[in-house]
Amino acid sequence: MDKTGNNGTAEELLPIDIYYNKLLDWLLDRRHCDVKWQAAALDIREKINAAIQDMPPVEEITTLLSGTFINYFHCLRIVELLKVSESGTKNIFGGYSSKRMKDWQEIIRLYEKDNVYLAEAASLLIRNVNYEIPSLKRQIGKCQQTQRECTRKENEYTTNAAEYKEQYRKVCKKMGIKGESIKTELLHLLKELPDVYQTVSESTKDLQDTIQYYKVFIGFVAPSFIPNVEESSPEISPLLSYILEHGNTTVYQWRTGKVPTTIKSPELQNLGSEKEDLQAPAEIDWGESAATSEEIDWGDGGGEIDFGDGGVTSNEIDWGHGSAAEIDFGDNSGGDGIDWGDSAAAIDITLDKSATNGIMVESPDDGADVAQGSDAHTLLEDTQTRNMFIDELMELQGFLSQRLSELRKDSDVVSDTQFQSAPRLIQMQTKKTVEKMLCRVEDVLEQLTNMRVQNLCLLKSSPRYVGRLADSLQQKLRLSEKLLSSAQTMCEKRKEAAEQQRELEPKLDVIRQKTKDMQSQIAGEISKKYKDRPVNIMGEINSI
Repeated sequence: MDKTGNNGTAEELLPIDIYYNKLLDWLLDRRHCDVKWQAAALDIREKINAAIQDMPPVEEITTLLSGTFINYFHCLRIVELLKVSESGTKNIFGGYSSKRMKDWQEIIRLYEKDNVYLAEAASLLIRNVNYEIPSLKRQIGKCQQTQRECTRKENEYTTNAAEYKEQYRKVCKKMGIKGESIKTELLHLLKELPDVYQTVSESTKDLQDTIQYYKVFIGFVAPSFIPNVEESSPEISPLLSYILEHGNTTVYQWRTGKVPTTIKSPELQNLGSEKEDLQAPAEIDWGESAATSEEIDWGDGGGEIDFGDGGVTSNEIDWGHGSAAEIDFGDNSGGDGIDWGDSAAAIDITLDKSATNGIMVESPDDGADVAQGSDAHTLLEDTQTRNMFIDELMELQGFLSQRLSELRKDSDVVSDTQFQSAPRLIQMQTKKTVEKMLCRVEDVLEQLTNMRVQNLCLLKSSPRYVGRLADSLQQKLRLSEKLLSSAQTMCEKRKEAAEQQRELEPKLDVIRQKTKDMQSQIAGEISKKYKDRPVNIMGEINSI
């Protein structure tokens, strides 16, 4: 007792602050616990494992024993509950004859010896704060991150799938098909080509003044090329002039000047089913009319190999004799062979590149005008003549563009003097009339070279292109379906992560609460040893 009569001192009222991570060291340094407490705790754990095998069916006891690490404070509560359930086993001396009660009382006695319970509780507290709780938090955070990523990817996959589906729909609409049976629908489109060629042929008639203007202009600026400017020159735009006069006739009629009595049009190859493997297509050159030796034209007869005296000769085979033989791989070639007769007359050999006609045999003694192979094609249908037609249109387009550019410039004395002696047809043309001519030429060119017509020509000339185009469209559908499947997978993965998070969150709440309870219980036990001085366990434990 001090001079003021108080039993306590100011020191006794000071709180004891212990950092949670140093709690076990603090207890060992002050000799509250034995440094070999772990061996004693191991023996106690064995006794607890044996004791819990025989417990009364009390709900609170079952709750205490399920899914948790049983420590000293749990054992105290179990003994209190056993005092109620085992009250009938009390003897006249106030003790219990029940083996259950004796086992748990023995466990408590061992815990209290050398304060093993404090060391174990401090170790468990540190482990929960440093490892168990952060681990559960990381797992929950990972689940949340997985859900965010899955949601993002699901939206991306769904959006991309819709884009591919829309691209498929647009291409089908552009091609004029429904997309239900792609190959069949694409082949049905070929029926439009004759109408397209007829329209181009009719539009070509509007170019008569343009072609005449071009020829007269060339005759004026290059008199040596055309001796008489008033005469038409077959060397200038010959195919345009021919179609202008005769229309879109067969190649045979254009080449020979005779109307064929019989036309044997080649047929497309059998394209097989939609499920067959698709190969890379051949290409059609829309620029230069000459085909390279590496190109394979499966279309309407791009080039002709003629070993006779007529037609266009692209390759020549010398058999060592004066005559050539004509070979036909067409539909009727089963009985044809090579005629090794003594006839000195040359036999015309025509190699057709169409799918059904190969090498054709045509007897020179046959007087019938039969157009077959590439000769059976119309001028705009045949690849070679169509390219020639396009070249002549582009030649006209370039001439008119240059002429229009010259007319738009301010005239000078030199140009005025130069064109004073020009033919009347040239002097009559103005910027407006040349613009109209240019528009008509570009209109015809657009009709024949737009993307839709190019695709139709490729479909006509190359069966493999049909397969490639069909595969290209089907690939968009396959990608769309694959992305939708991936989106569904992401959705399922997101749900799994959400379910895992729902399972982990209650566990985290439970371990947080038990750690908080253990903190207050340890603080209370330490406080008893220091005359009820307040004890504060500091650190991250207060922010778990």
